[in-house]
Amino acid sequence: MKPFKDRNQAGALLAERLVALGYGRQPKLLVFGLPRGGVPVAFQVARRLGAPLDVWVARKLGTPGHEELAMGAIASGGGRVLNQEIVDSLQVSADTLAAVEQQQQAELQRRERLYRGNRPFPDLKGKTVLLVDDGLATGATMKAAIAAARQHHPARLVVAVPVAPPDTVAEIQALVDEVVCLETPAFFQAVGLWYEYFPQTSDEEVLALLQAASARPGPSDAG
Repeated sequence: MKPFKDRNQAGALLAERLVALGYGRQPKLLVFGLPRGGVPVAFQVARRLGAPLDVWVARKLGTPGHEELAMGAIASGGGRVLNQEIVDSLQVSADTLAAVEQQQQAELQRRERLYRGNRPFPDLKGKTVLLVDDGLATGATMKAAIAAARQHHPARLVVAVPVAPPDTVAEIQALVDEVVCLETPAFFQAVGLWYEYFPQTSDEEVLALLQAASARPGPSDAG
């Protein structure tokens, strides 16, 4: 049997682990889901921890002809990472890389406008920032989100995911204050293989979850 029924159950289990680690009801905690699949997981986490929910948009730069293979990633706020080893080994030209990045930048901006609307980006300085996704494979998009988040000077930066391979967890751990990961299978392949039910998350679902979270009172931001 697979470890997780769906993203909601994975988020609930991840939230319980975070509570056990002392992240519950912290007044300066902000939870960010990586759209789209990370948002249902982050919604459960934010609800259980009594924290505000927001999104950090990140886009993988897929290798042409092998789009699932990330040659890098970009994120809101200027985060950018490049896997030079993949770029070099597949001889991806500078023009091809620029074209992929331009296409993904347009989609990133579309999602940012759609999900955030007129809401200002929250102030992260001095806060504990929790970046949540439904799982990590190479970790490229999460690394881009981390790079962007670092520019906002949070007091503490934490990555929380239900599942990721051990080597990716180790790479992410070197970039943040803590990684919380429930399952670290050595034979990984893909995130979706660890869920019984793993459909694409729609824009409409993301918007509905953000609206539901904003309607719920969070802890005071004082202190």
